[in-house]
Amino acid sequence: MTLVDGFGRVHRDLRISLTDKCSLRCTYCMPAEGVPWIERDSILTTDELERIARVCVDLGVTSIRLTGGEPLVRKDAVEVVRRLAALGPEVSMTTNGLRLAELAQPLREAGLARLNISIDTLDRERFAQLTRRDRLDDVLAGIEAARVAGFTPLKLNAVAMRGVNEDELVDLVEFAVGQGAQLRFIEQMPLDAGHTWDRAAMLTGDEILERLRTRFRLEPIPGRGSSPADTWTLDGGPGSVGVIASVTAPFCAACDRIRITADGHVRNCLFARDESDLVPVLRGGGSDEDLVRIISGSIAAKRAGHGIDSPTFVQPDRPMSAIGG
Repeated sequence: MTLVDGFGRVHRDLRISLTDKCSLRCTYCMPAEGVPWIERDSILTTDELERIARVCVDLGVTSIRLTGGEPLVRKDAVEVVRRLAALGPEVSMTTNGLRLAELAQPLREAGLARLNISIDTLDRERFAQLTRRDRLDDVLAGIEAARVAGFTPLKLNAVAMRGVNEDELVDLVEFAVGQGAQLRFIEQMPLDAGHTWDRAAMLTGDEILERLRTRFRLEPIPGRGSSPADTWTLDGGPGSVGVIASVTAPFCAACDRIRITADGHVRNCLFARDESDLVPVLRGGGSDEDLVRIISGSIAAKRAGHGIDSPTFVQPDRPMSAIGG
């Protein structure tokens, strides 16, 4: 049995949020005081995470990405990686990098295959304003630790924002190339806790490329598949850059992702308004077949696209920190 929706999309990529908590307070994600956190006893245990992952691997999942919030806030993150990697899929992680200086090597040894590290600016003052924490040095140390630990290809994620960091796009790419990494710019999406996202203020994928072409010769790399990023070589390579234009150039037609929130809900789309709760099965004596029924039912109900351009689009109640990227 495989996870196929009504449009023939086979789902092989599982995104698991380890926690909704985060060690930063990025202005485009949450307010300075944070958001109401999920109750601690509602967070899935490591055994529960492993069980869900095993069921999904049996259903054809071949890759698992661990997200948050900030996944490395979770104290047993390395053990989670070890247990999920033992199931056979490729295990990767998206992180803000603050704890990588100490954890990059243990994560590598536990079986983590790939890392995506978020860094929206190289300017210390701007970083402090954007994240409300003076932690740029820790992120840079984390990137170096990831490189030394052998995480290749290493990817660095930056949300491109008009009037915030648009003057740094070229600098960010040059920094990434110097680290042997690929910079991936992300269009700002309507997933902030305050619901203040404004499409008119968003820096689009085309505008990002326009700015990069002032410094680099860009050539498209074919064969995107189900990847969220379109990629281009820089001046003929080997360096490259990616753009995730989820708003202006959605990749819904090739989406193969399933999401599990930190409190055990299945989401078939990042922008879904509905969720399916696995906790009654996990904690009520339900069978693996019950989990399969709920997960496959969620995927079967997946819509053709996220509908951001639709006049009926409504932003999800949960912010990105509670959904998991």
